[in-house]
Amino acid sequence: MADTREPGRQLQVETHGLDVIGDAERKGTSRTLFWPWFGANVSVLGLSYGAFALGFGISFWQALAAGVIGIIASFLLCGFIAVAGKRGSAPTMVLSRAAYGVRGNRLPSVVSWVLTVGWETVLIALATMATATVFTRLGWGGGTETKVVALVVVCALTVAGGVMGFDLIMRLQTVITVVTGVLTVVYVVLVADHIHWATVSAIPSGSAQEFIGALVFMMTGFGLGWVNAAADYSRYLPRTSSSRGVIGWTAFGGSVAPLLLLVFGLLLAGSSATLNKAVAADPIGALTTILPTWFLVPFAVVAVLGLVGGAVLDIYSSGLALLSAGLPVPRYLAALVDGVLMIAGSIYIVFFADDFLGQFMGFLTTLGVPIAAWCGIMLADLALRRRDYDEADLYRPAGRYGDLPPLPLLLTLAATALGWGLVTNTAASWLTWQGYLLGPLGLGGKSGAWAYANLGVLAALALGFLGTLLLARGRVHAQETETSGAPATLA
Repeated sequence: MADTREPGRQLQVETHGLDVIGDAERKGTSRTLFWPWFGANVSVLGLSYGAFALGFGISFWQALAAGVIGIIASFLLCGFIAVAGKRGSAPTMVLSRAAYGVRGNRLPSVVSWVLTVGWETVLIALATMATATVFTRLGWGGGTETKVVALVVVCALTVAGGVMGFDLIMRLQTVITVVTGVLTVVYVVLVADHIHWATVSAIPSGSAQEFIGALVFMMTGFGLGWVNAAADYSRYLPRTSSSRGVIGWTAFGGSVAPLLLLVFGLLLAGSSATLNKAVAADPIGALTTILPTWFLVPFAVVAVLGLVGGAVLDIYSSGLALLSAGLPVPRYLAALVDGVLMIAGSIYIVFFADDFLGQFMGFLTTLGVPIAAWCGIMLADLALRRRDYDEADLYRPAGRYGDLPPLPLLLTLAATALGWGLVTNTAASWLTWQGYLLGPLGLGGKSGAWAYANLGVLAALALGFLGTLLLARGRVHAQETETSGAPATLA
């Protein structure tokens, strides 16, 4: 978002937590949403998604179609939910109380918190491994000592951004956008001669089920990983901001870089079976193997900054989700708690985990199901509303939105149970219990053609949306016709 502070004003720790942003502090236009979303998604990790997509056993054109549809559709979902921010002035997981009730909303808040902490952990681990790979190629050592130093530096940048809050994040994202954008273009130019179209075009086509699996993976890896934070930045916009602009600039900012990176990533991975396989073990570091030595340090810079750009937004939103789940501490302390967990998780991935891609796909799919259910409920709730939120009642269990309404909670549990029954994660041993509905529903069981289509994510999204649209209309109407209550107090 554009920097609207007075010139020369020093950075300060953001004091806002779950509270409503006052009209005097709401500035900018919808187009300024481009910067945080572009900066968070310009990471060279987008190149690795080319190898991930081809890993489903599909052709270049199928992978491209799955990526384009998955990326654009998922970031449009972010755009729709971002509208709630400018209508309600509060963080995403506070606005969700309108659908779930004040205390009932703690369920999706906990899921949101786990997802964002998981994402920031993955991004930090990738930045650390990429740095170590670059140092190894340069002959500067890439062992334990290098990884420890890289981990400390990357974590320090991320935690600092999360603790300081909105002001620093918006400054960081502008710098990250420019630096990573330029250096990524240079990377593309330098490795373009490694593309062999004849090899890429010869990749055989996969089945419809494999295509759907790649499509859902793209959705969960991009926009569906951000929907639970989509309103955290639009809440600073004036209420008069264009809703179409909020949707458009959020979706455009989030999807434009991943789309371009995916195309090039598909061409690179499709040209080399060796590179394709290496990406599974070290998604960022593997991309250095085709670089000239002189560009390794700039590549390390672009890789680390791009990953930090995403991790900073994640740690900021994870802190807000933790507060919404009920932790009674200031926002900056919640971000600090998340930072500690992020460091612990990164240490495990960098120093102890053997199979990155299997665990990563298992994590995305498993948490993608309940988040998809929440997203469907949230989107339907937004579609049913004709008025802005009553901000005071978002914080009062006795207010119009209620405390523990059974419908959204039961719908979330049902959609999650359905979704987990339709996905499989054999690469992650702790998730082999999933897929229990594939046999009873005649879809071939856990080893059949539909086993890796990840239908559960789409099923959870659809059930959450349609169930709310059909069953919550009366509840929303009653909320919007109730007289306004007292001023907001945090809860």
